[in-house]
Amino acid sequence: MKLWSQTFGEGEDLVLIHGMGSASTAWKLIAPDLSKRFRVTLIDLPGHGQSPFDPGQHMDPPALAILVFKNLHNLGIHKFHLVGNSLGGWVALEMAAANPEEVLSVTGLAPAGLWLTPFWTRLPTASASKYMASGLRQVAPNLLRFNWAKKIGFALVSPRWQELSHETVVDATLAMGSSLGYFSAWDGLLKKRFDKQIAAKIPVTIIFGDSDNTLPARTCQERILAPAHSKWIILPDSGHAPMWDHPQEVTAEIFRTTGASV
Repeated sequence: MKLWSQTFGEGEDLVLIHGMGSASTAWKLIAPDLSKRFRVTLIDLPGHGQSPFDPGQHMDPPALAILVFKNLHNLGIHKFHLVGNSLGGWVALEMAAANPEEVLSVTGLAPAGLWLTPFWTRLPTASASKYMASGLRQVAPNLLRFNWAKKIGFALVSPRWQELSHETVVDATLAMGSSLGYFSAWDGLLKKRFDKQIAAKIPVTIIFGDSDNTLPARTCQERILAPAHSKWIILPDSGHAPMWDHPQEVTAEIFRTTGASV
């Protein structure tokens, strides 16, 4: 299956993988600065953003990892750094475990899969968010200019929701509303967790926000499941999308993880 992708900038290859119900538009706040040091590739996962949805495509994280590898190889990209958010962070970890000769580093921003007890069913709140976004796609650009609407949609995502730009919240709402692969991605992570080893030669940084309501610390941030050599960072006043709440800090940590000069 061919995924939509976009490549820009110069330098070592760095690949950004978005989360479930999101799209490559989620990286707008950090991609320009990253492209000053790297050749950045954005990818939309199946049924997300501009990538088509194939009902026959397996959507579990290991299968998505294989699919992303294939698409990168088709682009001529064989050695690269990875940055992933939420589901994309889990996919990045799977890729590093599966092929340590190609993955140069991993920065996981609130990566999914680090839970001792896997989910057995979809969360009702996740389904509600999807249906709400789907129903509001046509009016979202205007509706989200109102603070009350922005609060309803993003107060649980970010403690700094009032500071999120109109473009950021509209992009996120449209991505969620149009993500045909959302529920398949949900089903793909049920009864699973990340439980593989990653070679110590691959630098790994895990970044969570201190106010992550999507993957809370008490159940979804088990350090024992992350590589033993991981650098673990908790960003203050940050939610499930650290690249929105603290774009400069996240960019600096990516540079440090990859070995690029800041």
